[in-house]
Amino acid sequence: MMQRFRVLILVGLATLAADQVTKYLAVSHLTEALDGRTGVSRLEGFFSEQNLDNYPPVEGSYRRSTRPYRFIEDYWHFRYVENPGAAWGLFGNLPESVRRPFFHLVSLSALGFIFWMYVKLAEDQRRVRWALALVTGGALGNFVDRLARGYVIDFIDWHWRNQPGMRWPTFNVADAAICVGVGLLLLDSLRERRPVESVTPGGQVV
Repeated sequence: MMQRFRVLILVGLATLAADQVTKYLAVSHLTEALDGRTGVSRLEGFFSEQNLDNYPPVEGSYRRSTRPYRFIEDYWHFRYVENPGAAWGLFGNLPESVRRPFFHLVSLSALGFIFWMYVKLAEDQRRVRWALALVTGGALGNFVDRLARGYVIDFIDWHWRNQPGMRWPTFNVADAAICVGVGLLLLDSLRERRPVESVTPGGQVV
């Protein structure tokens, strides 16, 4: 049984780890939240400090995120953003008492569906195993964010010379893993499949 779920466990956990480590680096380098902290205190602050981009503004507080890091000028920046909604900020304006349970339910339902699909896979569907493992890791990464903070940390900012309408929504490693996984699933769905051969009682293959 463990052999069957090896890809799901290893790839899923590796994706989750990569997502959380890069989000820690984003908080560490793109905000002031961990300034003055050392050792375990920095890790504790990563999960406990909230509202670092101060949007919407809170009376008496100030924006704690710093200026974006220009990795490739005009095309690729690292910019700290807190996304309370889904992709493209969908449902981000829902009241928190509704939004949090809604996204927890959606995340758990999605993970359950992925697990059910994984169990149903045939032995030769290796590409689909990797795809579902990547989607699982990405879903877990964003789910951990929502459990700890109520929002998802995004920090990868792709755009074309800051032109209006030429900016991709800010995303993270978990989002990238989900997109790659879905892409692999689409590729697999387009693959030509050989018809299943069956044998008649007389020994003929049909």
